[in-house]
Amino acid sequence: MSQSRPDSSFRGASKYVLDEELAKIVNISMAMEMPLLLKGEPGTGKTMLAYAIAEALNMRLIVLNVKSNMKLVEALYQYDTLTRLNDSRFGDSKRDVSNIEEYIKMGKIGQGFVASEKVALLIDEIDKADTDFQDDMLDVLDQMQFDIIEIDKIITARKRPVIIITSNAKKDLSDPFLGRCNFHHIAFPDQDLMRDIIHIHFPDISKELMQNAIRSFYKMRDFRGIEKKPATRELINWIRALKADSDFRVKDLVKGDIPYLGVLFKKSPDYSLARNLNLRMRL
Repeated sequence: MSQSRPDSSFRGASKYVLDEELAKIVNISMAMEMPLLLKGEPGTGKTMLAYAIAEALNMRLIVLNVKSNMKLVEALYQYDTLTRLNDSRFGDSKRDVSNIEEYIKMGKIGQGFVASEKVALLIDEIDKADTDFQDDMLDVLDQMQFDIIEIDKIITARKRPVIIITSNAKKDLSDPFLGRCNFHHIAFPDQDLMRDIIHIHFPDISKELMQNAIRSFYKMRDFRGIEKKPATRELINWIRALKADSDFRVKDLVKGDIPYLGVLFKKSPDYSLARNLNLRMRL
């Protein structure tokens, strides 16, 4: 397929704050018709970027959540042999049992190919899959077609999807895979960008609460020994909890009294460590 410019540029969405570098790589990937591979720690907005692109460009979003034992064919299509067997046994179905195609169901990638409109396709956490899955998947995405062997039929994409692939970098991706994607690492937001993010979610938040909540949040992220650092979504939920508590006072944060640690820390060792460190800070 020849390269074409996207119908419109992506400049962010209602709940997604976009920096200039990320905007450029999204738009050039669409123009080049290449998958965009996103890496970064959990909670940096990799997955939400695909939702934001779909929202901003008015596209349907199809999400493939990759599993460690997933086979590529599952992402392309499934042949429902059990339903066909039951139909042939009981004979009360409107389907033609002799027509195998009636028992072919498209997987997530397949759905993106047969869609009549241009869609956004999110392939989430590709690093969970093995190398063969990764490389074979990109062969399919390069060629924009795959075979359904049971009916000897080639499915060719009607319109090339906008493809976003995310990785938490738990496993290295193969060189051939990396060579066929554009790449961007989404760093954790600095405090200035985080203020912009929080203001979008809480447009009426007081300056005092925003400053002290963000200051306390980054201090807790820096606690030594924390395995799973709280991410942006935890901060948003934490501020929501603070605003919902009629007894909460911002001056408590100033004093180092951090409530609702369970909203920020989701693992027992992290919670216990944060609680103990918080108690020491208050002494």
